[in-house]
Amino acid sequence: MALVPLGTKGNYVHVYDFRVKPGTGEQFIKLFDTFDYSDGNPMHKSPAQVKDGILCRDVNDPDHFYLLGEWSDIKAHRAILKILAEEIKPEFVRLIEGGTFVPKYAEIVSSTPQAILDRAGR
Repeated sequence: MALVPLGTKGNYVHVYDFRVKPGTGEQFIKLFDTFDYSDGNPMHKSPAQVKDGILCRDVNDPDHFYLLGEWSDIKAHRAILKILAEEIKPEFVRLIEGGTFVPKYAEIVSSTPQAILDRAGR
């Protein structure tokens, strides 16, 4: 299997670190997946989305999650977030403690060059 970098230098990663209401982790995942994989998700229609996001669950706390994704443009991501919050209002958000779903943004400043990954994969 070929190795690929998790992200590309110069792009941005959004990182959501949030908790859901106690005992609702499984329900959250189901609602999140239903929305995320639907045609109604504008995130997947943006050319600024470089890599699809991943939802991760804390192995020590079933109600603690992280959502990460790679984008080439923070402004494009924020514009879609505004549409989600004000117009679409996905059902999964109601399970998030505090009801807010706001990411931190980080610029990718280093990623392993493909040639090095190719050598490591041999």
